[in-house]
Amino acid sequence: MPNTLKKLLEPLLERISRRLANKLILLFSIIIILVVTSLTFISYGMLRKESVNNSIASTSNNLLLVGRNLESYLGGIEQLSLPQISYDEFAYAIMHESDDYASKMYVEDYLKNLYFSRKDLESIYLYIIKEQKYYYVTKENYNITVRVLEHPPIDNLTWYKRALASPNNRSYQSFVDGTVENGDYKVNPDNSFMGYHRLLRSIASREPQAVLSLYFNSSVTDEIMKDIPFSEGEHLMYISPDNEPYVVDDREFYATAEKAELLKQLTPEQGGQVTWSDDEEKYLVIYDISQKEGWRLVKPIPYKQIYEAATTTRQLSYSIGLLFLIASVILVGFLSNRITSPLKNLSLQMKRFSAGSFEAEARVEGNDEIAYLSRHFNKMVERTNELINERYKMKIVEKNAVLKALEAEINPHFLYNALQAISTKALKNNNDDIVEMVDNLALTLRYCISGRDVVLASEELRHIERYLALQKARFGSRMQVVYEWDDSLLELRIPKLSVQTLVENCIKHALEKVSATVTIRIEAHVTPAYSVISVMDDGPGITAERLEEVLGSLQIQWDEESRAEASGAEGEHESIGLKNLNTRLKLLYGDEAGLLITSEGNGTQMDILLPRGGQGQHV
Repeated sequence: MPNTLKKLLEPLLERISRRLANKLILLFSIIIILVVTSLTFISYGMLRKESVNNSIASTSNNLLLVGRNLESYLGGIEQLSLPQISYDEFAYAIMHESDDYASKMYVEDYLKNLYFSRKDLESIYLYIIKEQKYYYVTKENYNITVRVLEHPPIDNLTWYKRALASPNNRSYQSFVDGTVENGDYKVNPDNSFMGYHRLLRSIASREPQAVLSLYFNSSVTDEIMKDIPFSEGEHLMYISPDNEPYVVDDREFYATAEKAELLKQLTPEQGGQVTWSDDEEKYLVIYDISQKEGWRLVKPIPYKQIYEAATTTRQLSYSIGLLFLIASVILVGFLSNRITSPLKNLSLQMKRFSAGSFEAEARVEGNDEIAYLSRHFNKMVERTNELINERYKMKIVEKNAVLKALEAEINPHFLYNALQAISTKALKNNNDDIVEMVDNLALTLRYCISGRDVVLASEELRHIERYLALQKARFGSRMQVVYEWDDSLLELRIPKLSVQTLVENCIKHALEKVSATVTIRIEAHVTPAYSVISVMDDGPGITAERLEEVLGSLQIQWDEESRAEASGAEGEHESIGLKNLNTRLKLLYGDEAGLLITSEGNGTQMDILLPRGGQGQHV
């Protein structure tokens, strides 16, 4: 896929890069896109953060106020469940209602008064534990009636067990799931949202005597809950300290939240917020926990709803940015063409000049930088026309002549000695070695007369091997040769016959002057700045005075030496090969290249220094 995209984009990028105006349009377009995009993302991020903070602040305050109202509502229910008259009288009536008619009427009147005291009471049940019966108060045909019915024991009912275990002798019952436990009262879950059960104990023995059950409709809670702003996608839950729901707007959502253990993520503090996700949505869950009993009012808000304003602003910013981009591209395109038109003309004239038309002349308009370039281009063309037939051609001829002259100055005594060695070998031994020597001589002559100035190091090494094979016949075992050439430098481009010049110098000033064995070492290695070719011998070396003379002669420029010889000045000719080599190195590779000679009494080392990555270098 990346390669396919690259192939599709390459022609487009190539067309754009042909004209400066296109580049300017592309540059300004990219700048505008980056600026608009950056500002949009920054503002979008700030708006998102601000929206979240505002939602947290407003919803938290709202839930806190509503939570306090609900806490007051629950407190009122608790007060309602306590006997409104003397507790002793009420307890006595409960104990004797079955055999004392006055006590029975007392209980019925109490329940009726209790029922009339609240508008949200749906029904009241008073269960007499000892008698296993209950008093039932509800509205029937606009009449308030009190009925007495038998009922089996309620010991196994969940809300009764909670009331027994509660230190406050009470429990709550939720109808969110729409079901009633088996053995419970015949309560209609659709009409009641909560049941409140108060366990009445004997003051003396603390044994349970009766249970007062109050069932409330949602009229009051709906009135309290409506103070909470509610939008589509948001949810609301009122959860007891036992994680039992009493008010939920969506039972399926509550089931999903309960399965994902959302309620366990709410820390037992006064309130706060968490981020929670279901399979389809990401929510900011803001909750408030009552300080008295720990009831939780939970409101999950979808993040996409919180970010709605920020998203709308981002889309608007993109639209404005697109319009701004189109207008800017049109304006930049117009200005770019005006600016680049003189450059286009200048480029055309330069193209003509590079093709060899030295009559090219650019049109000069105005006094800006482009006009300045055009004027100087015209002057350059004019000056070039004056110099093209003089200095440029003369320099080329001069350089080629110098290079050819330097290459031609090969010490001819080598060929004489080689031929003499071949003759002696043939006269004394009369064997096939002569064939090898003749072949080496032929290959050597062919290499020397080849027209190339620069060769690969591997070619020069093969030539040196043939050259030393011929010299071996002359000096025998008295000449030892060691090679240590870095493989990475076999493709190095060096001047032809450069290594031979150094080897020949070792033979002339070491082997020919002593009768002992002389070892010649030919090495090549790399330093951070140079590729170094070294030729060393362990001969008698060079005296300090003579070394100073040789090094001094290397500093004389070739043209100065030529003028000195032409005027008849006497010069040192013994080091002419080294001076020639040093001059060729500087002509081909620049002033940093050159020849370095050292001698410390025994032996001489000569180094060719070629700057890495410099002129003519490929390593």
